[in-house]
Amino acid sequence: MSILKKIFGDTNDKYIKSISPLISKINSLEPEFEKITDLKAKTQELKKRLEKETLDDILPEVYALVRESAKKTLNQRHFDVQLTGGIALHQGKITEMKTGEGKTLSSTLPVCLNALSDRGVHVVTVNDYLSKRDAVWMGQIYHELGLTISCISHRSAFMYDPDHKDLDKERDEKGGFKVIDEYLRPVSRKEAYKADITYGTNHEFGFDYLRDNMAMTAEMKVQRDLSFAIIDEIDSVLIDEARTPLIISAPDTESSKLYGEFSRIIPQLREEEHYELHEKEKAVTLTEQGVEKIEKILGLENVYQDKGTRYLHYLEQSLRAEVLFKNDRDYVVKNGEIIIVDEFTGRLMPGRRWSGGLHQAIEAKENLQVQPESLTLASISIQNYFRMYEKLSGMTGTAVTSGEEFEKVYKLEVIVIPTNQPIARKDLSDLIYKTEKEKLQAIINKIKEAHDKGQPVLIGTRSIGKNELLSALLQREGISHELLNAKQHEREGEIIAQAGKKGAVTVATNMAGRGVDIVLGGNPAVNPDEIKELGGLLVIGTERHDARRIDNQLRGRSGRQGDPGVTQFYLSLDDDLMRIFGGDRIKSMMDKMKLPDGQEIQAGIINKSVESAQTKIEGMNFDVRKHLLEYDDVQNIHRTSFYKKRNEIVDSNKEQLREIVLKMFKDQKIDEKTFLDKEIELGDKFVDALRFVSLKVFDASWVSHLQELDYLKDKVRLRAYGQLDPLVEYKNEGFKMFKNLLLNIEDSIVKGMQHVRIENRQAPVRKEVTGNSHVGRNDPCPCGKIDKRTGKPMKYKKCCGK
Repeated sequence: MSILKKIFGDTNDKYIKSISPLISKINSLEPEFEKITDLKAKTQELKKRLEKETLDDILPEVYALVRESAKKTLNQRHFDVQLTGGIALHQGKITEMKTGEGKTLSSTLPVCLNALSDRGVHVVTVNDYLSKRDAVWMGQIYHELGLTISCISHRSAFMYDPDHKDLDKERDEKGGFKVIDEYLRPVSRKEAYKADITYGTNHEFGFDYLRDNMAMTAEMKVQRDLSFAIIDEIDSVLIDEARTPLIISAPDTESSKLYGEFSRIIPQLREEEHYELHEKEKAVTLTEQGVEKIEKILGLENVYQDKGTRYLHYLEQSLRAEVLFKNDRDYVVKNGEIIIVDEFTGRLMPGRRWSGGLHQAIEAKENLQVQPESLTLASISIQNYFRMYEKLSGMTGTAVTSGEEFEKVYKLEVIVIPTNQPIARKDLSDLIYKTEKEKLQAIINKIKEAHDKGQPVLIGTRSIGKNELLSALLQREGISHELLNAKQHEREGEIIAQAGKKGAVTVATNMAGRGVDIVLGGNPAVNPDEIKELGGLLVIGTERHDARRIDNQLRGRSGRQGDPGVTQFYLSLDDDLMRIFGGDRIKSMMDKMKLPDGQEIQAGIINKSVESAQTKIEGMNFDVRKHLLEYDDVQNIHRTSFYKKRNEIVDSNKEQLREIVLKMFKDQKIDEKTFLDKEIELGDKFVDALRFVSLKVFDASWVSHLQELDYLKDKVRLRAYGQLDPLVEYKNEGFKMFKNLLLNIEDSIVKGMQHVRIENRQAPVRKEVTGNSHVGRNDPCPCGKIDKRTGKPMKYKKCCGK
């Protein structure tokens, strides 16, 4: 491999060298651009040139102009490495930039350049706080250039508007920007999307796309074309969250009482005898004895024959809930609700629910009220949503280890951007102990040693439970510290900003304040040189994560911008990763060494074993995401075609809509006189009736189709036993179902129009269904139907929820 590199040169280095002339060009413009007094006028001049030139033609001047705006507003100047990152982002690549290297400032360059094309740029962040923070912080640069900036969050939308008050550019004593919300003016979502630059989370952008495709009129749509998106922490968004599709749902008619019944049966089953646990694959399957045991408990002859596959589905989900999902690791119970914990960031995800009945099974397991199962109204995978953008790029501190997945799924190349200062951080080899008790004691001793001399310490944990256990041990030792997990997420920015203070001890889950710098001496910095002399920030990992990227993110909290720092992971044979992958081999090695209790070993062979295990898990997780994507790709073909046909109805004018439905009548061999008679009967209400009936039929048919596809997915899995490829079966049968769907839609619209009657009552505005909420059973039905007896809107449970 090294010989090939010598012959052909490293691809990454070649790329960096290839754009160096552009960097030189931008730098050569600096003296000239420093003299410009009206940056807005210069922006407009460059924008006008796009009538005859391309974005690439004006890139050097735009980047030089953005740098001047940053110097003027933030007193920050883009380094050459940030210019390099900015060029790679504009070219649709992923940039790996280490923590503290200024990813956010680097992104302002391609954001401004692409915003000049008047098509809107979306900047995607991992949470609402960062969306607001960056819209206000970087908004100063954009505003100075005459560009408009907006921010969308759950149920809210804002425009950056500093004119009513001078923006305090200093950070406050807690490390955040003072009263961010005071510089954000509430606006409609539609207005927010008209801005040159829109900040928001991946969920908000994705759910708005789905809601737009459920809109009853063109005016209700909010998004423009999906032109260009830059994703911050792109590995978190496109990989870690890619297993969970975006789903807009409404509750099904009745909650299944079966989950309560199964939650009492499942604990009676024993591992190996009644079910097999596959920890590596995170799967659990019933054995023949297990099925017989359940049949005996329920008094059934044959569960498959008597109850069908749907019943088995409930049973399997209850088993998964009991065996694979743990409280304070995968979820927390808060105010009588199950709230999912993101396994990669440790953040709570209120409003999100597991699909397929898993959420209900966990509710039953925890003796909570079982909520109704969800009826999917619309869904899309994260992968397929972002693949719709004409151009996509992103940035993170950790991308290289997932380079293959980025390239295969998204056709995105990873470019490693050099650091501005050489990295001075020391990444020490892992320490491994026989038991978790010994490991925790060693961690406490190390924290105490560092704390006594004033060196700041950040401790990373994998779960809320381990996080709180370590906190209790520190309290017992009398070591004052800050605890950061999903339960304290409101203070996340504040806690992380002060984690570099002298003597600070911070215990954090994997979130560890992504997007917020840990500055030595705290923020604002106090005696940072003293902290440097103490060795900088000490980062301790209490166990290895499944993905190397997550470990690297934790390491990257230390040693920003050339600062010193130390990182080390402490492992034990009780850790999940060690126990499942190769723990026996290492245990026998430790036994041969006859180590006394509490004695660690530190060896390169262990590091290699751990990394090998992580690589295996990453490969398995990639396969899971790939598998999900293959099935969603089938649904995506249906979805794209369906939404196109539905939007023809929504976006058409009166004459176009009339022609569309008239053609349906002709295709169904219905006499055109029939169509004209109905037109005369309904008069000026005719076109409204066409649109209403058509969209009601489209939406009801799509909900039914999504349900059928879900059942089909379960059905084809069993065909693998007959040597058939489930995916091929899913594609073939799904295609036939979709063809029938389109034929049935036409037939239903024609029949519906023949029987429609218009009453002189005003129909209610359709209630918008959001991704994080449900239509209640007693709420007005989203379809807008009126109850003929009362003249009031139909309740959901008596209409589409039947």
